[in-house]
Amino acid sequence: MKGLTSIIIPSRNEPYLGKTIDSLFARKDGDIEVIVVLEGYWPDPMPNDRPGLIFINRPVKGMRPTINDGAAISKGEYIMKIDAHCDVAPGFDRKLKDDCDSDWVVIPRRYSLDAELWANKPKTPVDAMYLEWSVPPAYHGKIWSERAKERSDVLVDDDMSFQGSCWFMHKDYFDFLELMDLNVWRTRRQEAQEIGLKAWFSGGRLVRNKNVWYSHWHKQHRGFSVSKSEGDDCVVRSAKWIESGDWSKKVRGLNSLVEFFWPVPSWPEDWEKIVAERA
Repeated sequence: MKGLTSIIIPSRNEPYLGKTIDSLFARKDGDIEVIVVLEGYWPDPMPNDRPGLIFINRPVKGMRPTINDGAAISKGEYIMKIDAHCDVAPGFDRKLKDDCDSDWVVIPRRYSLDAELWANKPKTPVDAMYLEWSVPPAYHGKIWSERAKERSDVLVDDDMSFQGSCWFMHKDYFDFLELMDLNVWRTRRQEAQEIGLKAWFSGGRLVRNKNVWYSHWHKQHRGFSVSKSEGDDCVVRSAKWIESGDWSKKVRGLNSLVEFFWPVPSWPEDWEKIVAERA
């Protein structure tokens, strides 16, 4: 549906689901539908019903299947995923649509949420992240404070990585990127790596929009947890795909990404030689 934003909320035992839903509807500036995918539970009490709010309830399958189930029934021109413990800026949907080309993944500026007060904590927001170099390779996203300071005047800027708790794009682009892929990444880990790197490798952009924010509550325990063996397997598979994996839509590789953002914290000068030796 033209102009409609479909918002997917994966939810498993989430204490702030109702507040997240309330914020989305109270602060929208256009047409939205909110698709809540409940994994293996019913909230008590249930969030208040309203037009445009849709619930799916199904057995536990994991975060990626949850997102895919929501996307499968979405009707929007745009698709957004947000965790079930987040606040959003007034007019968030319009501001995200205003700066979203057809081959962009857009990430809002991220604040830390005080869930009890339902207010942003007085901390510097996250405006830039990088993929960390490590041995063995894991490519975890890390906050890049230096880049954020140096490029504070660039309000819509390329980013190397993000957290995964909120992202936005055209629904057609979600389909083009073949999200979310369970064969490589299994059910839970490395959401941001899959999305951001598929965008880059296929010739698109991962963009941080500092004109709009969301606020994320840091949970002590993962809602969509997986076993250690599955988590470790996902990281290994992800790293292999990042470094050498075949993908039919890949038009550029890891070297072009690192070169674009160089110098990148933690990355050695001879990183390409190291990658080639372990291929």
